[in-house]
This record gives sequence, structure tokens and C-alpha cells, in this order.
Amino acid sequence: MSLPPLASGPEGPDALRPLLATVLDALHTGTQARRGPLPAGGPAAVAARVRDAVGDVLPDEGDPQALHTLVQALAEGAADPAHPLCAAHLHCPPLAVAVAADLAASALNPSLDSWDQAPAASELETLVTRALAREAGMADALVTTGGTESNQLALLLAREQHGPGLRLVHGANAHHSLPRAAWLLGLPTPVAVPTPTGTLDPATLDDTLTRLPGPVLVAATAGTTDAGLIDPLPDIADLCATHGARLHIDAAYGGGLLFSDRHRPRLTGLDAAHTVTLDLHKLGWQPAAAGLLAVHDPSELTALHHHADYLNADDDTDAGLPDLLGRSLRTTRRPDILKIAVTLKTLGRTGLATLVDQVCAHAQTLADLIRQHPTLDLYDRPTLSTVLFRPTGAPDAAVAALRRHLLTDGHAVLGRAHLDGRLWLKTTLLNPHTHPDHLAALLKAAEGNTPT
Repeated sequence: MSLPPLASGPEGPDALRPLLATVLDALHTGTQARRGPLPAGGPAAVAARVRDAVGDVLPDEGDPQALHTLVQALAEGAADPAHPLCAAHLHCPPLAVAVAADLAASALNPSLDSWDQAPAASELETLVTRALAREAGMADALVTTGGTESNQLALLLAREQHGPGLRLVHGANAHHSLPRAAWLLGLPTPVAVPTPTGTLDPATLDDTLTRLPGPVLVAATAGTTDAGLIDPLPDIADLCATHGARLHIDAAYGGGLLFSDRHRPRLTGLDAAHTVTLDLHKLGWQPAAAGLLAVHDPSELTALHHHADYLNADDDTDAGLPDLLGRSLRTTRRPDILKIAVTLKTLGRTGLATLVDQVCAHAQTLADLIRQHPTLDLYDRPTLSTVLFRPTGAPDAAVAALRRHLLTDGHAVLGRAHLDGRLWLKTTLLNPHTHPDHLAALLKAAEGNTPT
């Protein structure tokens, strides 16, 4: 029996070519079989189809058709973020060039925990992270798996600077990963400031900071998960300076506005933060994962230093081998920076700005269509690319049932958000190829079909 071929090395490209053809054919076949943004039938039907395709997970004898069979099953049973009616979550359709770069990263398989496993990748990561940090007014950045890891790292760095008594203050609109990170790190119970208008109110925050003993970390949000709103960053930064509080800004969603001259001013005040969360598998069109934590003071990263003689021996470091172990809490780490670097270089600032401007314009168009619709209510004008709406007069239970009905039938993928005391259907428009007729079809799926 011959040994299976490897993806890297001199023979790697030749081994990959027929397999790529198989994968592309299976993706096409599976997508055609799905025929919509989501597989029809709901969880039970999808699970049954997957079980049928997989069969024996670990058979005695291998199946040479397994690659095609399982990729096709996954594509047929996928929520397709490139489908214009798949608009529920911050789940972007990745750019083809980024996916192609990700294939190279997988084939070469460098691990960024020591220089001798990733010589070129480590230098590429240094160049790109610092460039992206400068875009946010910061000095350096670490690559993470996304907003959750970035937020946790931000709290960890703050704790190491200010001690275990550090108290997190965040708006009720903040991402769930922030209070969860406080719990994981053993910090005092966070203080959640009410956000009845959807964003942090400076007067309420001022009162909270006046009453709280220090040290305090304030977490503001630039792009809330539910409605895509941006906290008043300049006012919050001023309050933090007045009260001596540390500031972290979670810009996992809104950080993509940095690429757009038109929308970048909405992030004024971002550079006043001590740390900033960015996430390019949202408004950056990257395959997951593509997160970053940008820091204002690179010296704070020394808190992450860790010694393992087989990875960063002192004499190796003294001899000039870069120490990578303090660049993450993870050890083995794939080169997610490659796809980001390829995207930045291929599209440039202008190309990325076009994508950002396009999806924000789509949101405004959808809001206009909802305002003109006789049986749908709009929550508010969109700030980013998220639009909330609901059938006029429908009770919350009916709105929830409508969403599940659309999911089960595979007609449309809409999210949900509870704001202003009511349940809203949520669309997060991240597909720059969407057209107005797609937006009209999205509303057509929801109009007049509210299950009772």
C-alpha cells in the first residue's frame, strides 16, 4: 500500500491539484443541491443527511470518495454567507483571494510559536500587525481567533497592569465575551451600565465612575452585535481620562470602517483607548479566524512572556532568534496573517473601502424599503450594516416563530435582537454583491407570512 501524498514539499502542488478539482466539484454539487441560503428541513433533517453521508466514521478500509462525499454533504448542509438571503449574523462571505491564501497557509503549515517553525510567517505577522495597529492609532497588535479572545486578552493585560481588584464597567450593549472574560480571570463582578438608547450614555457612565472606587476598566463598543451601534467614543475617552480609568474599545464589528474615508470619522476617539479589538472575519471578508488585539503601549505585552526552553531558549534569543511565545496565549498557531496580508495587498485601501461603503449603502437601501413597506416596522436608521425590522403589530412570539419558519424551510437566514422591549428580526448585510432585488426578496420572505 502506497503512502498518501503530502500537501507541502516538492510534490505537494502536484498532489493538491486533483484534490482541489474534487473539492471544487463537491462544493458546486452541494450548493446546487441546497438551492438556497440554508438547508431545508431543520436540525433533524440536516443531521440525518449528514449521518447518511458519513456512515462509519472510522472504517476498516478507507474510502477514496470520502473527500467528495463529505465536502458535498457539508456544502449541501451549510449556511451560505455568500447567499444574499443569508443575513443573520456577523458571518461574512470570504473573499476568494483570502481563501486561496488560506490554502497556502494550510499546505505550508507553519506554527507561530517559534521562529524555526515559521521564519517568513513570523516576519510577515510583525509587519502586518503593526501596520493594522497604526490604522487604529495603536502601536502593535496580536493575532487572535476573534473578538472573544481579543477581549479576554485586553482584560488580562489590564489586570496585569492594575491588579486583581480591577473592575470592568461595560454597557448593557457590550459583547457577552467581556463579562465572561472577567469571570474567567477572577476579576470582581462587572458593573453593567444600562443602555436604553442602545449606546453608553456619558452622563450615566460619569455617575458610575464617580461612585466606583478604582481601578476601573471601561469597555466601550464600536459596532454592537444586536444593532451595529457605536458608543460615543470621544466622550467616553474624556471621562476615562478625567476619572483615571483604563479604556478598552471593542471594535470587532465597526473596526472595518477604518478602511473607508467616508465612514472612518465614526471611529473618532478610537486612538484614545489602551487596547482595541479588531476582527477581519467581519468587515474584512476573511475566512475565520482573523482577529487582532491592538495595544497602545507595546511594553504591556511583556505580561504575556513565557519561557519554554525548547521554543525560546535564552541563548537562542540572545543570538537573535525572535521570541514568538509571548505573542499569544496559544502555543501552536497557524499563520492567519497570510490571508490578511494577501487581501490588504491585493485590494489596497481603495478596494477595501469600496466593500465597506457598499455594505453600509445596502443597509441604508434596506432601511428605505422597510420604511416604505405598509406592513413592516423599522427599528432605526442603520449605523453600520445591521438593520432591524419586524412585522407591524405582530407579538414577539409570532416574530420568533416567523424566523424559525424561514430557517426550517431554508428560505432566509435572519437573526433576532431584543431591543426597546420588543423582538426584532435582524439582518446583517456583509455581502457586497447583494443587489436591491435581493433586499426586496428578503422582505418578501417576511411580509404577511407571520405564523400564529
